[in-house]
Amino acid sequence: MDSQTNSPDPSRTPLVSRKTVLRAALAAGAAVPLAMTSAPALARTFAETGTPVEVTPACDDGDDPTPSQIEGPYFKPNSPQRTSLLEAGTPGTRLTLTGYVFGLACRPISGALMDFWQADTNGAYDNTGFRFRGHQYTASNGTFTLTTIVPGLYPGRTRHLHVKVQAPGRPVLTTQLYFPNEPRNNTDSIYDPRLLMAVRDGGGGREASFDFVLDVPQDPGGDPSDPPTGGTWAVGTAYGTGATVTYGGRTYRCLQGHTAQPGWEPPNAPALWQLA
Repeated sequence: MDSQTNSPDPSRTPLVSRKTVLRAALAAGAAVPLAMTSAPALARTFAETGTPVEVTPACDDGDDPTPSQIEGPYFKPNSPQRTSLLEAGTPGTRLTLTGYVFGLACRPISGALMDFWQADTNGAYDNTGFRFRGHQYTASNGTFTLTTIVPGLYPGRTRHLHVKVQAPGRPVLTTQLYFPNEPRNNTDSIYDPRLLMAVRDGGGGREASFDFVLDVPQDPGGDPSDPPTGGTWAVGTAYGTGATVTYGGRTYRCLQGHTAQPGWEPPNAPALWQLA
């Protein structure tokens, strides 16, 4: 994850990573220079203390995707689709997590499934319902936002978030995200410093960021906004429940209304489309 700090030494200039430039270009809606797609980028450069830290992860055109971690005992499938896990009267410190999902060539992945789950402020998981559980999909520029609370502690673990990330039609990455400067980071046997989020106070709570790099081959010169071909399905089209399209010579029926995005092609989005 990208972070930087003001160094007391004016001769020391914080590293500017390729991913930082990519993030800025994507946020501004600008085209990404082709020359930027062939050199390594650091997902994080400097910690809040100003000291160099291990990259998390390095996006270098083929190596070092985001590390996986164990799922743990509390995952539940079929979580509701939502970007906010907050409910009325939810206690805890508000946390907003933002970031990008990239492939191996540091190009954003749209329509990536992200399933989050975590403990409440008391360190307890809801194993009967879906409190603090939810899934969402990355936007067309690969971004995501999760609104939740800072999870509580429970015996044996440091503070963490669970997440599964899956690019359309690709294997699932299961991992965990961690908070910096937590005392239990040093005693948690699962903790991995490469999975540290960049966290700061703000917005009436805490703000965090983390960029995922998935083990997904990409053409560095390709345009992730180029729509696929092969039928009547089209990016940008608003489809209602029951609508039918053709894609790759097959007919699909829409299961829930949505506006088509790259990566949400019928074969890759079974939650949205069903063979007719």
